[in-house]
Amino acid sequence: MALQVGDKIPHFSAKDSHGNDFDSASVVGKKPAVFYFYPKDNTPGCTAQACSFRDQHEDFKDLGAEVIGISSDSIASHEKFIQKYKLPFILLSDNDKKIRKLFGVKPDLFGLIPGRVTYVADKNGIIQFIFDSMNATNHIPKALETIKKMAS
Repeated sequence: MALQVGDKIPHFSAKDSHGNDFDSASVVGKKPAVFYFYPKDNTPGCTAQACSFRDQHEDFKDLGAEVIGISSDSIASHEKFIQKYKLPFILLSDNDKKIRKLFGVKPDLFGLIPGRVTYVADKNGIIQFIFDSMNATNHIPKALETIKKMAS
């Protein structure tokens, strides 16, 4: 069952791009957070999306929000992706697709491409906004607008 607005972000753990353990409890319930699921590192849409989040990252940080990208790519792939595009936020490796299933992110394009969905949660970990669209660059302004509303 897919998560809905009003649901709490579920607890999960994963490896980040440095191979470190990430526990969602380090963010969820402590500060606003943007969890964005994307199909694959170094593809045109995903690169545009990551670079847009990078370019707006200070705006998210200024509002106290954490941005976290999640795909099924390997730790090594994430590390190269971060270095190549100077990404200032966490990328998590969901190679067994457990987190994707936990959130209920559905594949797109006849099930061939992992879905692209952004979840924005408030500082209590409650989902305030969900944006499900293969249009990669639309996710950033929508997520930032939601974070700004929560901050005011």
